[in-house]
Formats: sequence, C-alpha cells, structure tokens
Amino acid sequence: MPFNIIRGDITAMDVDAIVNAANTSLSMGGGVCGAIFIAAGPRELQKECDEIMQCAVGQAVITDGYQLKARRIIHAVGPIWQGGENHEQELLRSAYMSAMRLAKEEGLESIAFPLISSGIYGYPKDEAQKVAVEAITDFLRDEELTVYLVIYDQNYFRISEEKRSELKDYIDTYYREEHKRGRKKTHSDNIMNLERIEMPLESVMEGRQYLKQGSLEDILEKLEEPFTKTLFRYIDEKGFDDVDVYKKANIDRKLFSKIRSDKNYSPSKSTAIAFAIALELNLDETLDLLARAGYTLSHASKFDLVVEYHIIKNNYNIHEINEALFDLCEKTLAG
Repeated sequence: MPFNIIRGDITAMDVDAIVNAANTSLSMGGGVCGAIFIAAGPRELQKECDEIMQCAVGQAVITDGYQLKARRIIHAVGPIWQGGENHEQELLRSAYMSAMRLAKEEGLESIAFPLISSGIYGYPKDEAQKVAVEAITDFLRDEELTVYLVIYDQNYFRISEEKRSELKDYIDTYYREEHKRGRKKTHSDNIMNLERIEMPLESVMEGRQYLKQGSLEDILEKLEEPFTKTLFRYIDEKGFDDVDVYKKANIDRKLFSKIRSDKNYSPSKSTAIAFAIALELNLDETLDLLARAGYTLSHASKFDLVVEYHIIKNNYNIHEINEALFDLCEKTLAG
C-alpha cells in the first residue's frame, strides 16, 4: 500500500487512525499532542487515556477518535533527544513500528503520523525524518497499509544539503535554459523531441532486432502496443513479480489489480512514472513507457527534472524521489 508525505494538519486527516506524539503518562501536552487532544475533545480523550494509565517509550496504545475525522487515535511515545547515545534511534523506530503493528492488529487500513519526537522532545528534524521514512518503508515491504507522514511546516522536512545543492544545480542548468526569454526552437530541437517522445533509441534498436527475428507485423505490433501491454512486457523482461512492482511503485494493490485487468487503462503521468521507477527503467525506456500513455519528460517542468535527475543517477528509490519532490514543493509520485 502507498506511503505519502503531505503538508497539512494531522487533526484534519480523514483516515482510520492518526498518531499522537504522546508522553509516557498519556496526558495532554503541547505541540501536536495538545492539538490532537483539543480537536478530539480533551475531557473524553483524557478520561480514556487515564484508564490506560501509561505507555512506555517506543510503544503505542490506541483510543477512540472522538470528535476527529479519524476513527481512532494511536498514541506512540517517542524518545527525548539526549545526544544520540541513549538508544534514541532504536526507540524512535520502535514507536513507528509499534503504531503500525497496532493499526494492523485493529484491522485499520490507513494511518497518519506526525514527525514524532521532533518538537519539544528535541530530536533533530533531519534525523527524525530519516528514521520515520526508513521505518515506514521497511514495514510496508511486508504489510499492506496506507501511511501518511503529515508535515505541518515545510521547514520541518528537508533533504540533505549536498543532495539539495546537486539537484538545484541540475534543475538550474536545464530549467533556465528551457525558459530563456526569446529562445526559439530550431528544427533540430523539434526532431530531437519527436525522437525522444515517439521513438526512443531503445525502441529503434528493438525494432531492428525484431527485423532479424520476425515479420514487419511483429515490429509494428510492438511499436504500437498500448501502455498496459508495454508495462507488463517490461515487468516480464526485467524479471519482477507483481508484488515487487506495485510496492516499489508506491501503488495501491487494488489499483494495480485494476490495471492488470484493463488492457485499455489510461494512467496518470505520476502513476506511469512510478512504474518506470519501480522497474528501474533507463531514461530511454522511461520515455518509451510514458509515450504509450501520451506523456513525456520536459525540461520546462521542475517535477520532470527531479525525476530525470534520479533516473540518470540510477536512484530508483521512489521514497527518496518523493522526499526531493516534497522538499521542492512539487507533487509526489503515485500514492
């Protein structure tokens, strides 16, 4: 099931459960904890928490959602930052894992987290972010659950300075060139675009190989195949199974089943790119797959440039790509 990083107010999330960054006494605190108590109805929520009494660091308990849109509240206790030498990382990871395991035990299908321990508990935000993303993605490798990481303030979520600098240089180089005032497209530009969109080099070479192996009808059939047929051909050629693909693409299992059964399925651009990432397609193969759905990658789009940058770098971790997109205030892939 998909993992999404979004900006917003966790108390307004319409999911099966939201996670409260709780304290061990399960009492109403400040920050996210206080906001959740107030939105849920502090008197009723505190009464149920008092009946539970306490929760250890790294563990989670569950209560009703009361006045929230979410049906339940999972209270997960993260560690107080003490310099990193007191098992903080292990305890923070455990808090996320405990909350997700509890959601599964309760039969819940969707859950929304804040960035636990990153407020008054003082956990460095970049480190808290890393633990959160790794814990969630590790859990979803084996489990089906829709997970949101809800960031209230854009400044609370950042990729590394080194990667941001590299990515900024890449975007500036191509994005600015594409938007130079008064720049006119040349004939060679148009030819190059047609080749990239309609006939990537990889496809041309495949066609030549087919010429040796089969008939003209075989060549035309492959070049004109629709998105779904091309997608499942790539899955077979790359040696992946369906579960690998929809999990790596951050795609819901039900949506994947729909695509599998509908030969005329028309994906969104985000979904098509997500499949290209999951299949670890090179740039020509990615353009080929996108073209089957009527899309391409453009240097006039920062979103497209972020995707292209990661493909060229052979980085096919969709969650890292989404972190970069989120950092640049761009929409994220699939999910």
